Amino acid sequence: MEKKLIYPWSREVIRALRSGDSVLITGTIYMARDAAHAKMTEDYRLTGKFPFDIKGQAIYYAGPAPAAPGKVIGPAGPTTSGRMDKFTPLLLDNGLYMMIGKGGRSMEVVDSMKKNGCAYLAATGGVAALLSECIKKQEIISYPELGPEALRKLYVEDFPAIVIIDCDGNNLYETGKQKYRKNI
Repeated sequence: MEKKLIYPWSREVIRALRSGDSVLITGTIYMARDAAHAKMTEDYRLTGKFPFDIKGQAIYYAGPAPAAPGKVIGPAGPTTSGRMDKFTPLLLDNGLYMMIGKGGRSMEVVDSMKKNGCAYLAATGGVAALLSECIKKQEIISYPELGPEALRKLYVEDFPAIVIIDCDGNNLYETGKQKYRKNI
């Protein structure tokens, strides 16, 4: 059974997510990849601010392909989350609630998630065109010079994801391996 996550979500809603939960996200999320994370971090260190109010938000690690005529956005599949790990604790310490990407996370990120009560979700790779159908609005809010890696504000409806790491540090990538090993 899928859980509905409707923005704005509270810290209690994020803390109630459990590793392995399937969710459908509706509301505002932000899209940023490596280059935008580097610039956000640099801006924060220079000004003490991010280009948007990060408190209570979610970031989707993706960079879309060009949109076809009549489409809101082009295919927008998740990118490897580990490339954002060096930037993530700073974002979590400043109020980010949730990240969406693919692949594992470093122990430093998991520890920061536990400390800050945050969740990491995965979107299915290889279905970028289907995921883009869930994106109903998008706008570049910062770093347009980065092209597809520009920081974007999205409005999504029923965006599918799976909770990989919950705020207690339970990790589906690890528990899934353990279940598999028990069955063979």
